[in-house]
Amino acid sequence: MPSFEPFRAHRYAPGTDLDAVIAPPYDVLSDADVDALAARDPRNIVHVDVPRGGEDRYEQASATLNAWLAEGALVTDDQPSFTVYRMSFTDATGAAREIVGVLGGLEVVDEGAGGVLPHERTTPKAKTDRLDLTRATAVNLSPVWGLSLARGLTDALRAPGEPVGSLVVDGVTHAVERITDPERIAEIRAIVGSDDVLIADGHHRYAISRTYRDQVRAASGSNQTDAELTLTFVNELVEEQLSIEAIHRIYTNTTAEQLASELASTFELTPAADPTPATLAEMTATGRLILLTPGGAHWLTPRAGAFDGVRALDGAWLEHTLAASSAEVNYQHGLDEVSALVRSGAVAAAVLIRPTSIEEIERTAREGLLMPPKSTFFTPKLRTGLVLRPTAALG
Repeated sequence: MPSFEPFRAHRYAPGTDLDAVIAPPYDVLSDADVDALAARDPRNIVHVDVPRGGEDRYEQASATLNAWLAEGALVTDDQPSFTVYRMSFTDATGAAREIVGVLGGLEVVDEGAGGVLPHERTTPKAKTDRLDLTRATAVNLSPVWGLSLARGLTDALRAPGEPVGSLVVDGVTHAVERITDPERIAEIRAIVGSDDVLIADGHHRYAISRTYRDQVRAASGSNQTDAELTLTFVNELVEEQLSIEAIHRIYTNTTAEQLASELASTFELTPAADPTPATLAEMTATGRLILLTPGGAHWLTPRAGAFDGVRALDGAWLEHTLAASSAEVNYQHGLDEVSALVRSGAVAAAVLIRPTSIEEIERTAREGLLMPPKSTFFTPKLRTGLVLRPTAALG
């Protein structure tokens, strides 16, 4: 089982306007987003997390980070701590929700070694950016999101810690609390370390941490450095502690008519009204998908026996059906965004799918399986900059 350890965190100094300096994770930011955040404050975390410039931009990011530490804009905890991270919001059904997890250093394990598990196949990504940034700064910036299969973590985090910051973004309150009490630290460490942790978001960041760990081992000759762990938010894999939305499928290199013909081999197509948020709930209740084309919408009802032997995942059903298709698939979150792409003609068609269930996520982990890419979209998104974790330097 994986180690999970407290660490001496870098944090923005008390009194900092966190709304001015905290940012979404780098991989959801457009260039315009980065420009806006960078203009908001000269100490916004994007100046380090998404450095601009030429070949020396990573060294400049490191110099910026070190300057903030030297001048006291960032301060370092006196002792190792865990950080409780709470996200309070109203979900799509109108219910008040709170997701609570803990930020710590999760063990970086070899691929396939167990303990820390992927849950879906990942799409290819260039890995040099995050690796080069980690090499230059020797800091974990954006956390991985892990789901603990152990029971009891939610209860262990109910009591508040020492408040160290909060902000409200898009209706979500993000609040962090420091825990230094040895008994609470021991309890949290023991719970997380008692069962597997499933990576919910940040597969790429975790893979980079593995590469960086190996480079530090080669440079230092040691497997006892801070590079053996990486910054991770861990919460319990239970329904009340997750808000999961679907990532819909959009298709190019085909026509709406051709795609509909191919889908008809495994689905019955019947006309549907233009989809609304209520349609998404109806899809979950009835076990159907929606084909969205410029000419209108159609229900996709699985044909009897069409998916015998195929996992009960919408993404897996579509992969099975379109295995021989020329259509190229991409991924888009949000009904409005998908509908706009179809209406504009930017894509030939789209298929709206259902969120993956908690039960299927746990089954995936327990059986060592992988879901199709982009099977889950966990919300709200964690903020970058509330906690930074120093890691071992390459020298």
